[in-house]
Amino acid sequence: MIWFSAAILLALVVSGIYVASVLGILAYTLSEVFSFFPLMPAFGEIAWSSSTDFVLVAVPLFILMGEIMLRTGIAADMFLALDKWVSWIPGGLMHTNVAASAMFAATSGSSVATAATIGTVAIPNIERGGYNPALFLGSIAAGGTLGILIPPSINMILYGVLAEQSIPTLYLAATIPGFTLAALFSLFIFLACVFKPSLGSERRRASWKERITTLPYLLPPIFLFLVVVGSIYAGWATPTEAASLGVIATIGLGFARKALSLRVFLTAFEGTMKTTAMVALIVTVAFFLNFVLASIGVNQAITQFMKDLPWSPTISMLMIVVLYLILGMFMETLSLMVATTPIVVPAIMALGYDPVWFGVVFIILIEAALITPPIGMNLFVVQAVRGKGPFRDVALGSVPFVVMMVLLILILMAFPELALWLPGAVRGTN
Repeated sequence: MIWFSAAILLALVVSGIYVASVLGILAYTLSEVFSFFPLMPAFGEIAWSSSTDFVLVAVPLFILMGEIMLRTGIAADMFLALDKWVSWIPGGLMHTNVAASAMFAATSGSSVATAATIGTVAIPNIERGGYNPALFLGSIAAGGTLGILIPPSINMILYGVLAEQSIPTLYLAATIPGFTLAALFSLFIFLACVFKPSLGSERRRASWKERITTLPYLLPPIFLFLVVVGSIYAGWATPTEAASLGVIATIGLGFARKALSLRVFLTAFEGTMKTTAMVALIVTVAFFLNFVLASIGVNQAITQFMKDLPWSPTISMLMIVVLYLILGMFMETLSLMVATTPIVVPAIMALGYDPVWFGVVFIILIEAALITPPIGMNLFVVQAVRGKGPFRDVALGSVPFVVMMVLLILILMAFPELALWLPGAVRGTN
């Protein structure tokens, strides 16, 4: 039954049809073949209950925040300011790509939005600065993935809903690993450009006057981060309420910059609705698929299979990491996430791992899937923004950053407190 399900899923994914259709066809097939009673009549109730979860309202709100930040120039100004502070480091503007991605991620919650925004601002500087195209584009694609790890994260909300874990706790757990990953990205760029200076551009030093002059450009994203994340941990707002506060604050900043117009609003709303509709359809069908899998016993079978493995929990976890790295090459990240979370989390808990800790590891694996060909979404986004040149530049340039992600996972396995210390400290259990 497990192998039949996996074979059907793989065949449907390879066929190239839409993700929601893949999950729906798989659910229908499994229910017809393995269920002793009809499951399809339950679809309406499951669709209603899954789509009315209050936490999910935060998804379109965070998407709207990113859209408005992009279209009002807040992100471009932030990039300019960060460049003045980090361009002197070997690697130059590539460090700006990572730093700007981390800061934008701390407000938008979206990987694709982060990659598209930073790419739009940064890519014109490749030829102008004489950078190695592959490494430069890879730094943008990889930096964009920080959007789903550094809070607030849309994918972390979905994981919390699917795995039934606290969103604020997951945000706390992801904070230190998120900025650690950004530091690892910059460390690799630094070492690569020290040992092979031709990969980077000539180092540029800005005067202290230029740096201080651009500091006000960093205030809007910092303000938005404090509004969204600060309101959650101050106990003033739930994640959904914090997202709505973030939207209001972003609109206020847009008006203050005199950058908001009816056209900007309509474009931002259109982009938000398109992305939200896609996410909502996939999540709804995925909930029904999870109901079918539980009804026919697949979840229990996988959990028992993991318990019966003759390996240690560490080896089993490493096998799961390798499996996700492979699946991430062929499955769209959202479908990979919603289709496997309810199945894998019980198995992980059976091995003795904390589901909050695994949530951080899982999101890092989803990040890796965003920059591994042939279906790495961020690779296509960056290449589309670039508009010319071979796709292999983006793909090859992202490989070292996938290695950095795997390194962080190994660090988390060796030192789980990197993710669990902050939630424990806030709760007072450390």
